[in-house]
Amino acid sequence: MQSRMKNPAMVLPDTMQPIQQLLKAARSGGVEAQTLELVHLRVSQINGCSACVDGSARTARKAGVSDERLATVAAWRETPYFTAPERAALALAEAATRLADRPDAVDDEVWDAAATHFDEKQLASLVLMVGVTNLFNRLNATTRQIAGAWG
Repeated sequence: MQSRMKNPAMVLPDTMQPIQQLLKAARSGGVEAQTLELVHLRVSQINGCSACVDGSARTARKAGVSDERLATVAAWRETPYFTAPERAALALAEAATRLADRPDAVDDEVWDAAATHFDEKQLASLVLMVGVTNLFNRLNATTRQIAGAWG
C-alpha cells in the first residue's frame, strides 16, 4: 500500500497546530486518559483508519489500557472488560461517529447514559475527542496514510 499524498495537515502546516490544540483541549476535560484512548480507538476502527487504529492502540497501551481491552474494544458490548462509564463513552462515540445511520443519531438514551457518568465539561471532552478523531480519520483514510509510517 502506498499513501496518495502527505497528510493534508503536513501539506498545509498552519493546520497542524490548531488540530493539536483541539486534541489537547479534549484531553483537558477531566475524562480518564484510558477512556479517551478507548474512544479514539473505537472511532478509528469504525472509520477504517489504519494509521489511527495503529497509533491509537499504541497510545492507549502507554496510557495503561490492557491488551485484552485493546483486543476487544470493537466488541465492548459483549465483553466484561469495560466499566459502565467507559461503555457510556463508547456508545456516545459510536453514535456521534455514525451520524447518518439513523434519524436521531445521538438519541436521548445514549446521551442520558453518558450524562449519568460524566459532567458537562467531561461530556464536552468526549464530544471533542470524537470530533477530532473523526477529523484525523478523514484526513488519513482519504489520503491512505500508512499505519506506522509516521514513526
